[in-house]
Amino acid sequence: MSRVPITININGMPTSAQVEPRTLLVQFLRDELELTGTHVGCDTSQCGACTVSLNGEAVKSCTLFAVQADGMDVKTIEGIGSVDELHPIQAAFWEQHGLQCGFCTPGMIMASAEIIRRNPDPSEDEIREQLGGNFCRCTGYHNIVKAITKAAAVMRQKGAEQGQAADD
Repeated sequence: MSRVPITININGMPTSAQVEPRTLLVQFLRDELELTGTHVGCDTSQCGACTVSLNGEAVKSCTLFAVQADGMDVKTIEGIGSVDELHPIQAAFWEQHGLQCGFCTPGMIMASAEIIRRNPDPSEDEIREQLGGNFCRCTGYHNIVKAITKAAAVMRQKGAEQGQAADD
């Protein structure tokens, strides 16, 4: 099968490649770019383990072809925080014990970023409803919800501090 040229801005870096048109975005990220934090859980878009940000919105990367992301911005779990400085959502998942086996965690964190982006102060019910497309088979979600609530509070506080610093 012929390959098609694509350029995707991945985690802030322009990335060009030749892909088969049928290559899923999740396969491209994992197999071609070795960004293995994006997991393949079900191959049917049911579990959310493959969630990434596409142009700022959470999507399941197993439902898109890599060619559909051509010219777009993709952020994976590798693009959020660092080993030296965790993103507030990552830190909250750790502090609130929002993970057990960790398989769903990258997708949960990416979905959490979308939840907080849409509503910086989500209620527990809103969080639970919006996590409906991301499955965790270990935690029962209680600590995941606590983690998202904590992350949202930390991010609101940081935003308020930055706004206050800008006013000074």
